[in-house]
Amino acid sequence: MSDIILSGQQVRKRVFFYVQHLLGIGHLVRASRIAAALHAAGLEVTLVTGGNAIEGFPGPNVHHVQLPAVLSSTTGFSGLVDEHGRKVDERLEAKRTALLLEAFHAAAPDAVLIEAFPFGRRQMRFELLPLLEAIRARQPKPLLFSSVRDILQQNRKPGRDQETAELVMQHFDGVLMHGDERFVRLEDTFPLAAAIADKVHYTGLVAPDAPEPAADRFEVVVSAGGGAVGAALIEAAVDAREQLGDRRSWCLIAGPNMPADHFDRLSARAGEGAVLVRFRKDFPSLLMNAELSISQAGYNTVCDLLRARCASVLVPFASGGETEQTVRAEKLEALGLARVVPEKALSGETLAKAIASAQPAGTVPPVSLSLDGAATTARIILDMLAAQNRPEGAPDAETAAGERPQEA
Repeated sequence: MSDIILSGQQVRKRVFFYVQHLLGIGHLVRASRIAAALHAAGLEVTLVTGGNAIEGFPGPNVHHVQLPAVLSSTTGFSGLVDEHGRKVDERLEAKRTALLLEAFHAAAPDAVLIEAFPFGRRQMRFELLPLLEAIRARQPKPLLFSSVRDILQQNRKPGRDQETAELVMQHFDGVLMHGDERFVRLEDTFPLAAAIADKVHYTGLVAPDAPEPAADRFEVVVSAGGGAVGAALIEAAVDAREQLGDRRSWCLIAGPNMPADHFDRLSARAGEGAVLVRFRKDFPSLLMNAELSISQAGYNTVCDLLRARCASVLVPFASGGETEQTVRAEKLEALGLARVVPEKALSGETLAKAIASAQPAGTVPPVSLSLDGAATTARIILDMLAAQNRPEGAPDAETAAGERPQEA
């Protein structure tokens, strides 16, 4: 299904996938899971990344193009810097744009995925608008998809939503919403969803396969994401443990970016039965054994929690006017799947109250949300590629099968 016939030879369909992570690595993790599913479906994948190189991503069997790294200068995403902390200038923008277009033409894709844009990543317009024009000019024109998470950051500036909708209508063949419409719909966080409704496809959440439980067991797992802004969460967790006199085994995951002085101070305070580590690559496996998780409400963390059916306390990241994690956390709380502590209210006392009221072990309600978003994304793209190559008036495979005479 993912092959075409050219001069008597089979040629694999090709996908070009752009992702830019600016602060954490959640976007890169989700894109890597999708890229793996695209490869598993028989597609040839080129993944272009523009943030810091992260070991282990995007994974095997994917052609990886790493652009010169660009990062957010603040947690509010108000500016861009290079990997040395220098402000991004026109020279770096021009270099990245040229490399991106070179990679696009070399890949000669049948389909292109752009992660987040035009709903997000406006900072990257200097290279993405030229990419849109290159896609439009290429013959035959590849299919173009926007690949977006379940909940969008809500725009506060006049005209932004209209600009986004116009870009979708002018350039994009589809919007891949990586969520379950029973949990959240595009119109919940994008006011002009009706204008692009015919392009929207819900894939389900891009969750990993359920992992095996970790070899070691911690009853409470606390995670602070990448760690750049997570010191307050770890500190509050240590305070809450002391206030509750909690004697369960705790694993506190600080994140690789937590400053060394914060890490050393909190490690000394962790106490008997608790361990502070920088990173556990088996974090999803730890959750399979845990009674309780305390974390932010990032997309991938929530996917891991839903797989593990682990009771959770969520402290959604809300700095710089971010709304996405708060919306997700509140919806999970409404379903009885979490307790929420707002970031502004975070303290040892508020966290202790949430821990005390969290679901008892083994009583988390079953999850009815779709978690196979990566495989569904691949199916949607393959179906649209097949429809694009089907002669006009010819039935699709499903219709053709239905028209065959029934066997006696």
